[in-house]
Amino acid sequence: MDQHTDQRPWRGKATQQNGTNRSIEERFKNYLDELNSRNRYILGYPAAKDFSYDFLVDFLDLPLNNVGDPYVAGHYGINTKTFEREVIDFFASHFRAPPDDYWGYVTAGGTEGNFFSLAIAREVYPDAVVLFSTATHYSVPKSCHLLRMEFQTIAVQSNDEIDYADLTARIQTLHTLGTRAIIVVANIGTTMTEAKDDVKRIRTLLHEAGVERHFIHSDAALCGAFLHLSEYRGGFDLADGADSVAISGHKFIGAPMPCGVVITRRSLSEKARREVSYIGGTDSTLAGSRNGLTVLCLWYAIHQLGAVGLGKRFRDAEAQARMLQAALRDVGIPAWRNPHALTVVFPPVSSEIREKWQLATDERYSHLIVMPNTPPSMLDEFVADMRRDAKRG
Repeated sequence: MDQHTDQRPWRGKATQQNGTNRSIEERFKNYLDELNSRNRYILGYPAAKDFSYDFLVDFLDLPLNNVGDPYVAGHYGINTKTFEREVIDFFASHFRAPPDDYWGYVTAGGTEGNFFSLAIAREVYPDAVVLFSTATHYSVPKSCHLLRMEFQTIAVQSNDEIDYADLTARIQTLHTLGTRAIIVVANIGTTMTEAKDDVKRIRTLLHEAGVERHFIHSDAALCGAFLHLSEYRGGFDLADGADSVAISGHKFIGAPMPCGVVITRRSLSEKARREVSYIGGTDSTLAGSRNGLTVLCLWYAIHQLGAVGLGKRFRDAEAQARMLQAALRDVGIPAWRNPHALTVVFPPVSSEIREKWQLATDERYSHLIVMPNTPPSMLDEFVADMRRDAKRG
């Protein structure tokens, strides 16, 4: 387009000296300063911040839209599906999916991955009952409600891992009452304590009860990106018996906007596939139109880090979490962690501490999540605040 006929006066930095443009720039600058200030003190939610995607600036001039199935080009050509398929391949291998039977896509985050997986499970087993623990992320009961799926909650152990005795009793009761299928959502890192349900054990319980029609989904939002690279020996992936796995990309890996990946078996995803003439292809995804920029973020991150880099990233963060736990205990705070966890758990904190550090808190716990490359000075300041707060109490 000729620069003299460009009808986009908002494009680029405003240079006109009228009040409107000055007020826009001033408001953006002030809000950016406010966000940077908040970003300095956030330890309660899993969001890695040590990323740099400067290259994305060049893509902001394009209307990227990964509409429809990532494996079908479709009519709309301004997309990043080529990169998306490589991201899917990486995580399919990471989750030990069958080489000839996997499918997935880049989502808007873990919640979409959970919703999609439950929707697929419902397509496969329309009569199923969904079972998940009381420590499950709120997106799961929310998805069941929207999908009109019957669900029951299972008790948890003291560390928030699912109570296998209660799960066994519930499975046996359901199986005795009829032949309905059973869907189990396994938490691979619960929201508050990062407890992990063992998919291999859950699958064994289903088989021992004679439940042939079942579906297991792993909600591995935080942990799925690193768990195979740790010493964790529990089950969570497709080789362990899961039928789908969902992770978040903006948590452990890090991205400037929410994103995630969901992987399932292609033979299962085909249950939801629909031909869409408008886009010139098929669509099994929830959103239809999807963010092409997050695909580039994830592709860049996994190619920069690789499995070796992701493993080191986890080990370094876990070492910091271990040291933080010890430092809190040294000042009288009964902090604890689940095995192979980046989440440090302690009794609910005062409103002053909670608001300053933006700590997730429920009636039982507050927690802090040590994300990769969290500055040690920030953790030292947090411990000092906790020491002062304990003395006042």
